[in-house]
Amino acid sequence: MPGADNTVLITGARAPVALHLARLLDGAGRRVILADTPARPIAAASKACARYYRLPPPRFEPQAYAEAIEALLPEEQIGLVIPTCEEVFHLALTWRGRAMPARLFAPGIELLAEVHNKHAFMRLAERIGLAVPETTLLQSQADLEAVRNRSHELVFKPVWSRFASHVLLRPSPGELDAINASPAAPWVAQRFVEGEEISAYAVARDGRLKALALYRSLYRAGKGAGIYFERMEDAAARKLVEHIVAGTVWTGQISFDLMREADGRVLPLECNPRAVSGLHFFRDPARFAEAVLGDGPEVPPDVTAPQTVRLAMWIYGLRAALRSGDLGRFRKAMREGRELLDWPGDPAPMKAQWPALVEIARTALRQRISLQAASTRDIEWNGPDE
Repeated sequence: MPGADNTVLITGARAPVALHLARLLDGAGRRVILADTPARPIAAASKACARYYRLPPPRFEPQAYAEAIEALLPEEQIGLVIPTCEEVFHLALTWRGRAMPARLFAPGIELLAEVHNKHAFMRLAERIGLAVPETTLLQSQADLEAVRNRSHELVFKPVWSRFASHVLLRPSPGELDAINASPAAPWVAQRFVEGEEISAYAVARDGRLKALALYRSLYRAGKGAGIYFERMEDAAARKLVEHIVAGTVWTGQISFDLMREADGRVLPLECNPRAVSGLHFFRDPARFAEAVLGDGPEVPPDVTAPQTVRLAMWIYGLRAALRSGDLGRFRKAMREGRELLDWPGDPAPMKAQWPALVEIARTALRQRISLQAASTRDIEWNGPDE
């Protein structure tokens, strides 16, 4: 994005990827403003943050959120806004129909919604020539009954969801009684694909790939979000990502859950049009900024060590290790993994984890939901009819 103004707004400051992106851009000489709805997100504690703005929750107060963003841009003379989490949808809606004084580093809401929708994304991938696993839209009890007798071959998930929440993996026919599919709350039934999971994080501009990291998650928070990441390379996965960003003429960050089958074929499972943990494999500020915001060539990942958040490993990884009885693997991972919150000369975000966690825990207790659900409750976007 040649000529982008020097001041950049990064939203989603609660997320480690927002902190990482702020550090990269600050290290490349940009002035970084951060914004989000929590009182004390981790990224706000970083020396890379010139100023932090607390915003209304976009899921529950969309008009107030849009007005706050619109007022913030001229106040800080912001030229570019980079979302990192699901607030990207709320920002795209803010940009639609308004003459905003800054550019949004994301596509329009129509394309964002299409790739976020777990059924529509499969149809899009088919249209641009990709092989996809059979994926059926479920909007009624009749739709559910049509696939009940082969439920053990399928994965069931809500069309609008994140962190593998509510996923049923090859359930018994009786377990499908928990699903209440409707046009307002649709699900998909997707063929279970045997193979190795691959996560992809990419940045593209006008359909050209500018950064790509492929990785696997060795430990997860429950069934979904990874908390310990190991880099990998896969030519077929790279080709698939290139095909999608070119076919959609994508500008912004985009991420994918992929599966490599035994014969080497890579299939897309779903898409997240936002930042994910693959960003942590980039630590060269100048090269990253020049590739993503300037005219530089695609920047390759420059980190080889596994990346992790140790606090999350103690909360989730240890529990998984105790269940599996593999404490040796856990200890090895803790020795070899690099704390992704560490950054030379910027120690404050490590301590900021604790008040940030307390704030999320209070929401979880108040709403009687999980920590994971509480971490995104106020920014989730569950389709245009929510």
